[in-house]
Amino acid sequence: MDSSSPAAAAIVRPRRRTAIYWVTAACAAALIAVPAWMLVANPAVLGGHPLLPGLLIAAAVVGMAWAVLLWRSRDAPCPRRLPRAIGAWAGRIAVLALVAALAWLNPFAYQPGAAAEAGPKSDLIVTETNTTITMTPDGGRAPSGGLVFYPGARVDARAYQDILAPAVGAGFRVVILKEPLGLSLLDANQARGAMDANPHITTWAVGGHSLGGVAASSFAQDNPDVSGLVLYASYPLDSLRGRTGLQVLSVSGTKDGLSTPAKIDASLELLPADAGFTAIQGGVHAFFGDYGAQPGDGDPGISREAAQEQTAAATAAFLGRL
Repeated sequence: MDSSSPAAAAIVRPRRRTAIYWVTAACAAALIAVPAWMLVANPAVLGGHPLLPGLLIAAAVVGMAWAVLLWRSRDAPCPRRLPRAIGAWAGRIAVLALVAALAWLNPFAYQPGAAAEAGPKSDLIVTETNTTITMTPDGGRAPSGGLVFYPGARVDARAYQDILAPAVGAGFRVVILKEPLGLSLLDANQARGAMDANPHITTWAVGGHSLGGVAASSFAQDNPDVSGLVLYASYPLDSLRGRTGLQVLSVSGTKDGLSTPAKIDASLELLPADAGFTAIQGGVHAFFGDYGAQPGDGDPGISREAAQEQTAAATAAFLGRL
């Protein structure tokens, strides 16, 4: 096409230049502001897996560099050719989509419940790394077994400390995983590292909440040295009926608006015939951790504390039978 034709090239108008300049400025500002807000306002970001804060810092640095370049080139003309102009707008739309994705990854932060506010427990020791939270029985007692737990999607790993503490009191070492970007399916085999780090424990169970339970199910299916599977408001994607030697506990809430009772009932065919099911009457999806309310969830018919007591008791009893 002739470059002099109206479709391919046109006189640059101040309005067009101003529009793309300010959109570019908004993109650069968003790349700086959103990561900074997440890093400062949400303690779950820096306290979680290092991948998310690493991405946020990188995005903020790119945003600052872009802002500097924009300021230096503020008097430069806009792209004169139509393909270059389209590419410029498409690139800025992609940046805004990236910022929206980063904001969506902002995790649900730990909100201590009544058990945590009562003070620290003297019967367990908590150690934390960049990728795990480990709770071990205190008093010199050697753990009789271990549980590796996958949190729900974008949920702070610390939100499961209180509900899993009774399992530690029953003599188990509990390792709560800090998942990359808060999404367990990005590394469904993450439990292997926790198990290898505790070679003296010979009896292992894995568990998870919601999407974390999907990852735990996948791991249990592929690893015959796992003896138990604990599902909180979750179910496997593939059948576990052919997996011999695996005991399963499924705990769900009757008012769950996400992992609904119908979905839990449908998972019965995917679990071993002797799987145990515990329904928390009035329980909802967010009651399986301490992170506040969750969009799309149902209306509870029971208190969070009562629901978690039932869940913790069922979990400790199940682990004791392994």
